[in-house]
Amino acid sequence: MIRLFRVPAPASTLVLLLSEGVLLTFCYALAGYLILEVDPSTYLLYDGGLARILVVVVAILLGLHLLDLYSEIRTLSRVGLVLEIMQAIGFACIVEALLAYVNPNWRLPAHITVWGSALALVTLSAWRIIYGQVFLQAFAEERILFLGINPVVEAVSEHIAKHPELGYRNLGYVDDDSEPGSMFHGAEVLGPLKSFREIVAEAKPDRIVVGMTERRARMPVQELLDLRFAGTPIEDAGTVYEEACGRICTKELRPAQLIFSGEMGPRRGWVALQWFYSAALAFVSAVLMLPVMGLAVLAVKLSSRGPVLFRQARVGRNGRVFTLYKFRSMYTNAEAETGAVWASKDDPRVTPVGRWLRLLRIDEMPQLWNVLRGEMSIVGPRPERPEFVKVLAEKIPYYRQRHCVKPGITGWAQVSHKYGDSVEDTIAKLEYDLYYIKHISPTLDAYILFQTLKTVLTSRGAQ
Repeated sequence: MIRLFRVPAPASTLVLLLSEGVLLTFCYALAGYLILEVDPSTYLLYDGGLARILVVVVAILLGLHLLDLYSEIRTLSRVGLVLEIMQAIGFACIVEALLAYVNPNWRLPAHITVWGSALALVTLSAWRIIYGQVFLQAFAEERILFLGINPVVEAVSEHIAKHPELGYRNLGYVDDDSEPGSMFHGAEVLGPLKSFREIVAEAKPDRIVVGMTERRARMPVQELLDLRFAGTPIEDAGTVYEEACGRICTKELRPAQLIFSGEMGPRRGWVALQWFYSAALAFVSAVLMLPVMGLAVLAVKLSSRGPVLFRQARVGRNGRVFTLYKFRSMYTNAEAETGAVWASKDDPRVTPVGRWLRLLRIDEMPQLWNVLRGEMSIVGPRPERPEFVKVLAEKIPYYRQRHCVKPGITGWAQVSHKYGDSVEDTIAKLEYDLYYIKHISPTLDAYILFQTLKTVLTSRGAQ
C-alpha cells in the first residue's frame, strides 16, 4: 500500500496504470512505424508525433478511470471488459475530434489512430486478463493474522476479501469465542488464544492485527511484546481499517483515542491555506460559469413558479447556522406537508428542469457565493440541515466533531460513498468525514476535486 495525496493507493493499481500507459504508447508508436511512409523516428521525435500519441494515451487512461477500471481491476466478464475498453478508446477519439476542431495540427493522423486503437484494444484486453489472473496475486504478499474477532475485524476482513488488489492476505483468526475451523470472509479460525504462540510460529504472519473487544486479562501481552521486539508489526484493527478503507472506523472508537491522538484534529496551517485557495477557486469558477448560471436562471424561471434561488438553513463550522444557496430544483413549498426529509430517487418534489440541474450538479453553483462569504470551502464535509443534525447527533457518536472544519461543496464522503438517505449511510459518511478531517491538506483536496469531476461526468449519486 502506497500513500498518494494522503490517500492509500494499492501498489497493484499503480503498477497497472503505469504498465498500461507504456503499452498504449507502444501500440500507437508501433502503428506509426508500420504505416508511415516517411521516417517514423523523425515524425515521433522531431515533428511532435510522440506528444500527440501521449494525448491519446492520457485520454484513454482517463476513460478507463471514468469507467472505474482502476477501482475494480479484477476481470469479472471478458466481454464486458472489451466493451469498456472500447468505450475508453471512443472517449479518446472524441478528444481527438475536439483537438482537430481547435487546431488540426494537434491531431494524430487518422490512419495511426485507427490502427493504433485496434492494437490497443487487443493488447489492453489481453494484458488486463493476464494481470488479473497472474500478476495480481504477486501483490498479495502481506500476510495478516487477526487476534480476536470484533465488528472492526469483520469489516476489515470483508473489505480485504472483496479487494485483493490492496495487497493483503488474510491468514486467519485467533479467537476464543469462535469454533476452530469456522470460516469468516474466506479465512478460518485457527484456534483459541492459548494457542497463539504456536499459531504464529506456524503461520509466520507479516503483521498481527489486534481486534479484541475485551482485552483486560485476556490479551496475550507477553507474546505480543516478544513478537513486537522481534520485528513483527502489531497494529490495532482500527488502524488497518483506516488504511484499507480510507475512513475512520466508529464501531469500536473510544473518546480517549480522539482526545489523545496527535493527528486527529485538523492542522491550523492547512485550514488557513484552504480558506485562501477555496476563495480563489470559487472566484475563478464563478466567472467561468456565469454563462451556464445565466441559462440556469432562465430555465428555472420559465419552467415553474417561484424564486430562482433556493435558500436553506445549514449547519457550518462550530455549529453555526448559515443560509445555503442553490438554484431551485423543487416545486415551491415542496415540504409544506412532509417537513424536512432526505431526498430520494425519483423524488416527486423535483421539477423536470430541476432533475437536470441536479443530474449535472448545476444546482450547486450558487454555493460558490457561500465560499466567497467564508461560510463554506470548496472541499469539506457536506453541510446538513439543523433538523437533521439535532437528530443525528443524538443517535450517532462523534457526529458533532465533523463541524470542526468548514463544510464543502464536495467532500471525501461524496466521492467515496453513495448518496445517504438513512442513518447507516450517515454513519458511513461520518467515517469518511473524520478521515478527511484527520488528513486535510491541499493534495487531498486536489484528489477529491479530480474524483468529483468523475462523479459529475458520470452523473453518479444525484438525487
